[in-house]
Amino acid sequence: MVDECLAALRPGPGMVGVDATLGFGGHALRLLQAIAPGGRLIGLDVDPCELPKTEARLRAAGFGPDAFTAVRSNYAGIGKALAGCSLAAADFVFADLGCSSMQLDDPARGFSFKTDGPLDMRMNPNRGVPAREFLRKIDPATLAEIMRDHADEPRAGILADAIAGRDLAGTAALVAALREAMRPVPPDEAEQSVRRVFQAIRIAVNDEFGALDAFLRVLPGCLNPGGRVAILTFHSGEDRRVKKAFQDACRRGIFSAASDGVITAGPEERRANPRSIPAKLRWAVKAAAG
Repeated sequence: MVDECLAALRPGPGMVGVDATLGFGGHALRLLQAIAPGGRLIGLDVDPCELPKTEARLRAAGFGPDAFTAVRSNYAGIGKALAGCSLAAADFVFADLGCSSMQLDDPARGFSFKTDGPLDMRMNPNRGVPAREFLRKIDPATLAEIMRDHADEPRAGILADAIAGRDLAGTAALVAALREAMRPVPPDEAEQSVRRVFQAIRIAVNDEFGALDAFLRVLPGCLNPGGRVAILTFHSGEDRRVKKAFQDACRRGIFSAASDGVITAGPEERRANPRSIPAKLRWAVKAAAG
């Protein structure tokens, strides 16, 4: 949904922007092209494994330190990142929530249920506890609540009973335990539940909702008057938080406008890139000064 994001942000030559979730750098590359000449993009990513690779790709594309600065930070740290770059605020901010394709496609990170790997799921492997330890220590009732809140999982109770408190060696062991608890369930429905459980655990391990709430609180202060923000979400819990924050800021006069509803990927992109199917884009504009 790169074109839809650019249409929402309206980047132009000389602007200063933030890509708060740098990932592979696909959106960042288009933003850098749009703000040249004279623009500057700050790219944030908490992942110490992928950030240097993406920075190298963007440098190879011709964007030097004057145009692009990579900062290892969670998007909740956007204010500190801007200050560290001697910037008070930005003309636009973009965030693409959830996992990046590189993280999902690397079995060693443990994000995907399709290939076996260590049960980790941490965006930053150097901080926090891996999913294996998280599951080993959690009780079924708490895990069921997380599954319902983080993934809208209808079988939360049964599935939490099957995996909470267990020491599961890897992602394949987790999938096997979940499938065993759903033996009467049709395979396509069981796969969706496995997908949702992985999502719920990942969100909890990385405290993604806590980081998103912190990001949304500081976001208005990180935008220049008339500045624009666009956020891509992939789960109803994320979208609800973004929608509420934008609506609240509009009511208080902090934002002058916000998207009426969500913008979704078109039919061609949905066919070409199945990962775009659940994506929901919302945008908002900070009120002008005075």
